[in-house]
Amino acid sequence: MDQNKILILDFGSQYTQLIARRIREAKVYCEIHPCNWPVEDIKKYDAKGVILSGSPSSLTDEDSPPLNPKILELGLPVFGICYGMQSMAKVLGGGVAGAGKREYGHATLVADESHPVFDGVKNWPMSVWMSHGDKVEVLPKGFRVIAHSDNCPYAAMASGDNKFIGVQFHPEVTHTPEGASVLQNFIFNICGCEPAWTMESFIESQVREIKSKVGSSKVILGLSGGVDSSVAAVLLHRAVGDQLHCIFVDNGLLRKNEAEKVERIFRDSFHINLEVVDASKKFLSKLKGVEDPEKKRKIIGNVFIDVFEEKAKSLGNVKYLAQGTLYPDVIESVSFKGPSATIKSHHNVGGLPEKMGLELIEPFRELFKDEVREVGRQLELPDEIVSRQPFPGPGLAVRIVSDITKDRLDLLRDADEIYMQEIKGAGLYNEIWQGFCVLLPVKSVGVMGDERTYENVAAVRAVTSTDGMTADWARIPYDVLGRISNRIINEVKGINRVVYDISSKPPATIEWE
Repeated sequence: MDQNKILILDFGSQYTQLIARRIREAKVYCEIHPCNWPVEDIKKYDAKGVILSGSPSSLTDEDSPPLNPKILELGLPVFGICYGMQSMAKVLGGGVAGAGKREYGHATLVADESHPVFDGVKNWPMSVWMSHGDKVEVLPKGFRVIAHSDNCPYAAMASGDNKFIGVQFHPEVTHTPEGASVLQNFIFNICGCEPAWTMESFIESQVREIKSKVGSSKVILGLSGGVDSSVAAVLLHRAVGDQLHCIFVDNGLLRKNEAEKVERIFRDSFHINLEVVDASKKFLSKLKGVEDPEKKRKIIGNVFIDVFEEKAKSLGNVKYLAQGTLYPDVIESVSFKGPSATIKSHHNVGGLPEKMGLELIEPFRELFKDEVREVGRQLELPDEIVSRQPFPGPGLAVRIVSDITKDRLDLLRDADEIYMQEIKGAGLYNEIWQGFCVLLPVKSVGVMGDERTYENVAAVRAVTSTDGMTADWARIPYDVLGRISNRIINEVKGINRVVYDISSKPPATIEWE
């Protein structure tokens, strides 16, 4: 990795990932590290500039995360956002105090001077998003105010040489319409970065690195058919060819024709070594009579590891395990607030690396989801893979709100297939973050023809979201919902009622279990 990059130090803000996304969108590489990252590591990282994030903490709190003064002695440009600005001001001898009035929401920013960080901002006064209880009261020596708002006389400050800049507002959020320009002005005008971070360059560098690391050894990858593992498979295959062995475990909990589709795409179209293991009977046997969703997840995870390990050992001389770990998982696990619980289980094959003595290859641990999708497009994966909605690791087991049987799975598969057909036919698939059917443990009375029925209820779920952390129910047009309901009831024998879930997250979760 060359020096054309930015370092983001995280003080715990909910918006920190957004800062990284805005910089990546400008084609400049950046990484997020905790605010207590050792200065020696910061020097080795060799960035062109540093961004200090906001924080939910107040500098008046005893346990508020501190800014290491040595970071300001590295000779690098530094851009402080909200808490980051206040921390910088305090370390440099300025004064920070609780604001008389907490400012949260839209504010109007007025420029006090023409400054490089505001180049190209078209609309003055500028609409910005504030979220703070403290503010800078006394500027550090050698600093000047470059913008203010009604409630914040020092809403933006800069040092005499413009190397240190602080803004009280959040340029990374969409509520600051021209905030992306402000961040780009810092990385280009102040830091001197070039827009060279592209998915084409990423693919080239990863192929070189993987080839060098793997040598003549074998690599295994658990292929699920989802975006991350699918794109990883094609990237690895480009790097090491037939040394890659993909293992697809059919657990019997997949969508309709899923195993056949994965086999067709990866074995026939991409000519990748693919081992398809039909372990559906084993999974269903272990799940028999289990209703608790957490027990389902644990059983499925354990059986998957057993099946995967057995198949992997049969290949012999395997040295590496490839996984589709993404950057948000990595960030979460190294937060300054302490490691998160565990990286999402559907990205990883449990404890297999340690258990089997395998070394990990995680080509996407630097990427966000949308960047992985772009890698997939560059590698010419079909859109049905690249644009695929998230699908849970335990599959349909968490979409049957009762114990799992083959009959219930077949019912749900047929209903879900119809739902997907109608959503895609209406051009709504890419607008929905996640859509699916749920089979409820409820039967209802209905009339079909002249006969009374007493059959199952299916719930239809569709949400819109940017990252899955929060979600709103999708406003699917009534005529589309009508077609979905009519087709499921008419074509799926065993379901006579369809309901639409209009719960948002929070308080509901996206999945039912």
